[in-house]
Amino acid sequence: MGRPDKATRAAITQRRADAIDLRLAGVDWLTVGRKLAADPGINSDRIAYPQGYGIERYKKGQEPPGDEQLINAACKDVRQALKERTTEQDEKADELRAVENLRLDRLFFVAYRQAVKDGDLPAIDRALRIMERRARMNGLDKPAKTEIVTPPSSDSELTVIALDELEALIGISEEAASGSDE
Repeated sequence: MGRPDKATRAAITQRRADAIDLRLAGVDWLTVGRKLAADPGINSDRIAYPQGYGIERYKKGQEPPGDEQLINAACKDVRQALKERTTEQDEKADELRAVENLRLDRLFFVAYRQAVKDGDLPAIDRALRIMERRARMNGLDKPAKTEIVTPPSSDSELTVIALDELEALIGISEEAASGSDE
């Protein structure tokens, strides 16, 4: 079949954007699938959506996709569109990080030169702050170690319980507290 042409790719991108817009508006998956279906017989607007779901079947005069297939197609489109948007955001963040690193390079150069040349304590502090900022921004610092500390006693132990058990315990505690107020 090959890669779709530019117009087809643009229509698919638009379909995915429409699918996201419909989901954001609270439209259920099946309605999204029907609204974006290629076959006017099942399309909720009774028009052939360009590059809609089941376009190949429609072009061949075959039966349109069923409800489950429409739902799956709509879900797949939204997942793909969100993945593409996330990738774009990650790429933009990488570009911005590169620009920020260049800015930090310039600032660091000035502060470092003063710190080394003159032994200027404020310049040393400034250079260290720039280094700390770069390390945080680029994820160079190791995460802080976190541990749970309990008071030492012979009867203290950590217990794993399900959420419904916890809610039941809280309910019992609240009933006991309200009963003692009466």
